[in-house]
Amino acid sequence: MEFYIVGCGPGDKELLTIKAFKIIKDAKTILYDNLVSKEVLSLANSSCLKVYVGKKPYQNSITQEKINDLIKFYALSRGNVVRLKGGDPYIFGRGFEELEFARENGIKATYIPGISSMQTCGLNDIPLTYRGISEGFWVITGTRRDGSLSTDLYLAVQSKATIVIYMGMSKLAEISQIYSQAGKGSIQACIIENGSLPNQRKAFCKVEDLNITALTEGLGNPAIIVIGGVVELATDSKILDKLLTNHGLNAIY
Repeated sequence: MEFYIVGCGPGDKELLTIKAFKIIKDAKTILYDNLVSKEVLSLANSSCLKVYVGKKPYQNSITQEKINDLIKFYALSRGNVVRLKGGDPYIFGRGFEELEFARENGIKATYIPGISSMQTCGLNDIPLTYRGISEGFWVITGTRRDGSLSTDLYLAVQSKATIVIYMGMSKLAEISQIYSQAGKGSIQACIIENGSLPNQRKAFCKVEDLNITALTEGLGNPAIIVIGGVVELATDSKILDKLLTNHGLNAIY
């Protein structure tokens, strides 16, 4: 009996790790989320049983208890079960909870990391850190267990770090308000929908305009929100020189 909790990245199958690719190819049963692309699922062999156990934001969906039951059932009945999650299973994915459940039930369990959706910022010319502009980053959930926005954002907004918010599309007005109240409503932001996929869309705006921008552009889940000075690097190459000059740096060093 074996259980693999596998991160399959933001969607583009070419962003899979080699280990994830091999495990998917050999899977006897795959339990997959709604963020797992058809291209990734197509890598499984023809005899593999694929079972959808997705949880869509703000909708009724399969319970975690039911997912746990399926992990145990298929591990016992088919010997090998792969749990596919978008991004990385340990970043807001409850992956470790499932790994613990498997081990508690005598099932050998292995974690395979995946590229997180926050790294689609880089695919869109937004580095999470950049010398002289951002020396770190915060990754925050927009939806806690009770449905509220993480209070960590109140701390993060006080820093100069890049802020990446997952599952925050229903909290855009609240995010803008927090920044505006801190006197930082004019900081640049970007919403990236379906990062890395052919149907990816994105929009740049000031953080105070997040809600109206999402409505105007028709942006929705799945998406991440990135906020900070690094966003300006992707909007206009001339801004880079301005930002570096303001920080006493040269464009080439």
